[in-house]
Amino acid sequence: MQTWSLISICVLLGVVVRWGVSLNSYSGAGKPPMFGDYEAQRHWQEVTYNLPIREWYFNSTNNDLAYWGLDYPPLTAYHSWLCAYIANIINPEWVKLHKSRGYESPEHKLFMRTTVLVADLLLFIPAVVLYCLYLTDGSSKKKVSVLLCILLYPGIILIDYGHFQYNGVSLGLALWGILGLGLGWDALGSIAFSLALNYKQMELYHALPFFCYLLGKCFKAGLMGHGFFLFVRIAAAVVVTFALCWLPFLSDPVQALQVVRRIFPVARGLFEDKVANTWCSLNVLIKIRTLMSSDAQLYLSLVFTLLAVLPSSIRVLTRPTFWHFKLALVNSSLGFFLFSYQVHEKSILLAFYISVAAMVGLSITSVTLDPPSHLPDLFPVLVSTTAYLLFLGTIIHFNILQFSGPPSKKSQKKSN
Repeated sequence: MQTWSLISICVLLGVVVRWGVSLNSYSGAGKPPMFGDYEAQRHWQEVTYNLPIREWYFNSTNNDLAYWGLDYPPLTAYHSWLCAYIANIINPEWVKLHKSRGYESPEHKLFMRTTVLVADLLLFIPAVVLYCLYLTDGSSKKKVSVLLCILLYPGIILIDYGHFQYNGVSLGLALWGILGLGLGWDALGSIAFSLALNYKQMELYHALPFFCYLLGKCFKAGLMGHGFFLFVRIAAAVVVTFALCWLPFLSDPVQALQVVRRIFPVARGLFEDKVANTWCSLNVLIKIRTLMSSDAQLYLSLVFTLLAVLPSSIRVLTRPTFWHFKLALVNSSLGFFLFSYQVHEKSILLAFYISVAAMVGLSITSVTLDPPSHLPDLFPVLVSTTAYLLFLGTIIHFNILQFSGPPSKKSQKKSN
């Protein structure tokens, strides 16, 4: 009973902090012509509610892709439509085609913030609670401590409730997938992770560990016996889930290809500015985007990403234990963040925060001191480069940890 009381307090605290952050402004508020990610999410609701599905991902007079064109997988579009349906009932002005562009009001902000919180309450927070209760080793106090740390993780709170995003949906679905695998419900876990992939393409960062872990389990069980039936069951679950998510686009190959082009925007370039990954940090010394063609940059990124993630994934393929699987998730997400093509700054939500003190120090310095006039971007570059070195050290550490084997039961008991 005491444990559940502490869990309830943690959940309540997580909700209060989220709502407290949401009371502040959001990215792009009152800043035309684009207005920020808040307007992007609102505009997707406008587009999905007013236009037929076949026009959602195509440029037209009613859907200017240059103005926050939809560039996430179909499940995000369906979610936008659902939010728009509710918004239209409350106030049709919020999603009126063309006329609602840049719409801002306290009532609409309350609605949008509420949709994020409801999504967290339905998907992310329950998954975190169950993960900490059933898949976290240690005493009840340790489980509650882990729960509190995850629910109060500042990265996702600030991005979802400050900047404005729905990352809790994809992360929640992915965590439900991890829960399914951890509890032995492989088909259900595969369905949940497939939904996560169809909500946000960033979940590809976790795809290789999922694939290798499940395939490894099938090999271990014997492909001539139980392993074969397990493989068929998992494959059927994934194929059916993807087919249902993409069903409206499968009747026309042009439609499906356009969705793929939109969710994988290769034309945007190798990296976003001031993101703490390899290419952005290396660009301080070597101007990669100037020296190499776009195709060469893409292949370079692919090679280094595979070199970073394959050792850990092959390890979980040959030793499909849940402990190896969890470490492979960390290594894969960090590997993709550090080396993959067109990394977005919020992608690091799929890994984790480290060495807060160093980052806080640099952040305070960037606010209190002015950079030299000839180096106006000095502090942002220092922050991203420092973070990059920390993330690089982290992926090296966890690869070593995974290949050194799981901790002994004696050491686990001592740590508990």
